Amino acid sequence: MSRRHAFAILPCAIACVLAAAVLAACAPRSDADRARGGPTGTYLIAAGIHKIKHVIVVMQENRSFDSYFGTFPGADGLPRRHGVFTVCVPDPGGRCERPYHDRSDINGGGPHNMNNALADINHNKMNGFIRQAREAHTTCTIAFDPACRKKGRSDVMGFHTAAEIPNYWAYARHFVLQDHMFEAVKSWSLPAHLYMVSGWSAKCSSASPMSCISDPAGPYRVEQFGRAIDQEEKTGKSSIDLAWTDITWLLAAHHVSWAYYVQSGAQPDCADGDETCFPVPQSSQTPGIWNPLPLFSDVREDHQLGNIQPLHDYLRAARTGTLPAVSWIVPNGLNSEHPPASVHRGQAYVTAIINAAMKSPDWKSTAIFLSWDDWGGFYDGGVPPKVDQNGYGLRVPGLVISPYAKKGFIDHQVLSTDAYLKFIEDDFLGGARLDPSTDGRPDSRPDVREDARVLGNVVKDFDFGQRPQPPFLLPTNPPTDSPHIPVIFHGKPECFGCTKPPGGQTKHKHGQLKHGKQQHGKQQGKHKHRRK
Repeated sequence: MSRRHAFAILPCAIACVLAAAVLAACAPRSDADRARGGPTGTYLIAAGIHKIKHVIVVMQENRSFDSYFGTFPGADGLPRRHGVFTVCVPDPGGRCERPYHDRSDINGGGPHNMNNALADINHNKMNGFIRQAREAHTTCTIAFDPACRKKGRSDVMGFHTAAEIPNYWAYARHFVLQDHMFEAVKSWSLPAHLYMVSGWSAKCSSASPMSCISDPAGPYRVEQFGRAIDQEEKTGKSSIDLAWTDITWLLAAHHVSWAYYVQSGAQPDCADGDETCFPVPQSSQTPGIWNPLPLFSDVREDHQLGNIQPLHDYLRAARTGTLPAVSWIVPNGLNSEHPPASVHRGQAYVTAIINAAMKSPDWKSTAIFLSWDDWGGFYDGGVPPKVDQNGYGLRVPGLVISPYAKKGFIDHQVLSTDAYLKFIEDDFLGGARLDPSTDGRPDSRPDVREDARVLGNVVKDFDFGQRPQPPFLLPTNPPTDSPHIPVIFHGKPECFGCTKPPGGQTKHKHGQLKHGKQQHGKQQGKHKHRRK
């Protein structure tokens, strides 16, 4: 063949190769990239999802969506007409109360167990909040707790804005706000945390996963759970079997790294069944309401208890670029935002956690899911969709923070922490589910929550084709219009990009900042905690 003919053929050959590549790219994805769930029963896993190599779930406490983002522009929040809120929730005194801007850093909220959730929802009328808060006053004895006020209006109708929580609103403006994020279960903290790691809350009659039955109220009475924690601490054995399968079983089976980071300090909820109680110690070595994984039998079977670690291990992993694939981070009571904990302090803690991730060498491949475990008795107008007999519960705030998060996007999909499990499963497990028929450790759960038709897909909050967003560092001590904030922030700099969260000590002065003067109160380590 002459050189002239060879050069003539070459462009045609290149064109054919390019055409074949285009056709291959347009061809349907393989079955390995298809997951169960969604309206049609299956869906293709987003091609770019594997750019996320580190998922961090930051779980705070006890705030409703409307209490934090009810007035956020464009969100499905508190309805207004001509500048006046159209919501007015009945007060047992015969009047009704409208939402109001609450500048207070310390809030009371209301009771928030399963019965309270049902009463607040009140057959989808969403009008039981004030009544529940008022009735709780009869057993509330903490003098400084706003929930215990005998006179004046309850603060369950109060909401915060960027004036009190500027960082949370800044994250919402810069990344993704989810305005239909619902608690996975219509109940309180323990069942919510069980759903966060397992997609279920159950009670088991033996060590067999098939012996478990649904229990959305919390699988055990709180005092029984407390005794089991004491026994676990003293003997290394527990009278409680959380025998059903959690997500760490699948992660271990697929050799996917994970860690559950616990900040030392105290948990706010009572573990003896009383309405009030002295602080209960919390650490990575202490099973508890916010740290249930040590009581899951599959975690012990897999010899993965060492993956439950103190918070400073997270900070070190972020700093050194050694974050695991999946992380959960839970606070201590002081930093949790669980009433009556300080909002300003909780925001400082969360900001430090996020700053650490953004400063990490792993930031370019990280997704942070920030949410609050239950509504804390605060008003919310979002009617919870029914997914099964256990949920959903009331609406809570949700934020997605990542280099690939859509900027300034408000996600209106119905979501819960089940969507976090789905994302983890799609990203790291090829779409494998906590499904008794496929996961190799069958239990008796009533459904596969990740496959619920009503559940949205968090992947829609990402644009994997966009230029990755750079770190968005914020101050841990931003300006606030709250007249009282914890003394530890008084006179301190804003501290942009700081990664040191407020400490976890339980014995400290309950000091407040009021017009530049310290107001000393009782020793928080000596008075009793509030109800659960």
